Amino acid sequence: MDFAKLKRRLYYWIHQIVNILLRLMWHLLHVTIHLCYFAINIANALESHLISKGLLRRYKSLHISKLQYLAIVIESEDCRTSNVIELLQWLADLGVKHVCLYDMEGILKKSKDFILEKFDGATLFQENDVLLDQPLMTLEFASFSDGKEAVAKAANVLFMKYLKSGSTSSYQGEQIFTESQMGEALKTVGGNGPEPDLLLVYGPARCHLGFPAWRIRYTEIQHMGPLKSMKYGSLIKAIYKFTMVQQNYGK
Repeated sequence: MDFAKLKRRLYYWIHQIVNILLRLMWHLLHVTIHLCYFAINIANALESHLISKGLLRRYKSLHISKLQYLAIVIESEDCRTSNVIELLQWLADLGVKHVCLYDMEGILKKSKDFILEKFDGATLFQENDVLLDQPLMTLEFASFSDGKEAVAKAANVLFMKYLKSGSTSSYQGEQIFTESQMGEALKTVGGNGPEPDLLLVYGPARCHLGFPAWRIRYTEIQHMGPLKSMKYGSLIKAIYKFTMVQQNYGK
């Protein structure tokens, strides 16, 4: 009996010690990961500061001419007009001429008059505008509803086209809408704006937040973090990385 009781107590203490060691290992791993992220954030912040001060030579010369059209995607909850105007001023200082501002709920679109008034030196982008070098920056305002409405209108255009031509009877069970046809339909309804060369995402999500997919087939996408934590040096670095990338287009 004494031996069995001693054995149970021994198993109990071994179990307790193993649990303590596992918890210590878990907390140690957790602290290590946090320290790694902290070190990375410190390094990024330091690099951003050095870039903004012009102390890193390779970031001084930006081939900004490669960036014909820039899209800025912002989390709707993070849409502060003061930050947006400051970001636009940074872009203007860098020489960016054509910018699309997008958020899902259309907050920026509702504030476009205020933004255009406060940001001196910008005009509203029109769909027929040609992407040429010009003294004033052009701004396009877009939201999720624009893409949704454009697709619905384009689908209706295609349906009416095939309905009038009587093609529905001969193509039953077959796919009659192709990508090129949808692209032409989007142009017809005014939902086929310029394809951005670079798309910068400001927000917690690492995705394009519903930005029209047919406009970003060849677009470089970079996540920038929350808008409230935006840094001038990080913006320069993102544009620099884009200008150094060689894009290969398939046939």
